[in-house]
Amino acid sequence: MTLPYVEIDGRPADAENLLVPALTGGYGHFTALQVRDGRVRGLAHHLARLDEANRELFGPALPGERVRTLVARALDAAGTCDAAVRVYVYGPEDAPTVMVVVNEPADMPSTAQSLLSVPYERPVAHLKHLGGFAQAYYGRLARRQGFADALLTGPGGVVAEGAITNVAFWDGTSVVWPDRPALVGVTMAVLEPRLAPYGLKSVRRQVTLAGLDAYSAAFVTNSRGIAPVGRIDEREFAVDAELMKVVWRAYEEAPWDVIHPG
Repeated sequence: MTLPYVEIDGRPADAENLLVPALTGGYGHFTALQVRDGRVRGLAHHLARLDEANRELFGPALPGERVRTLVARALDAAGTCDAAVRVYVYGPEDAPTVMVVVNEPADMPSTAQSLLSVPYERPVAHLKHLGGFAQAYYGRLARRQGFADALLTGPGGVVAEGAITNVAFWDGTSVVWPDRPALVGVTMAVLEPRLAPYGLKSVRRQVTLAGLDAYSAAFVTNSRGIAPVGRIDEREFAVDAELMKVVWRAYEEAPWDVIHPG
């Protein structure tokens, strides 16, 4: 099967059922997950994210078993158990449409990432919603200037999140997550409570561009994994090999969950 492969409500995408996502005006939500050998880290977080966003945006619940069944069906039809999968949810409100996109698996580059700070914060930041024009715009702007991606900031240079990542900083004693409205990504949600058993304290604190000198290292997380940060604007960060070794270990030793229901 040629990837990407798309199903909508369990049926292969065609001109008729593609009308729903095409005509929604970008109102909806989604989650992105990496599947390996038919399993995914943090499956419960993905299912909870979809259900909670669906209740907020449309009203009805989105049962996790329905999502698992649709994802498993799409993977089977695509003939793969290793993939990057996205689950999109659109209206109508009384019966939301679920689209599953199966693509080639993707991993986070292990090289240090560079981030360009931009004056933008996502609206309704706690939701992984479809209103991502500004993120894409600033991400492209950053790449045109030689950066890997954008870093979203608020008034006064308060750091919120990456355009498609969460960002964390190391002050020598704690992993510091910016205390600003942002999406709690699934990788962050899996990683954060696992840091303490590996000897790393995790805290939330306001982080500003002007105060970056208080941190000796930084890293980003998203559905593809975790990578160190080597530069934010002109501020360079050394890659803390020992820190990253522990962070990667804490995440890589997290359990995997089987997609197939039952």
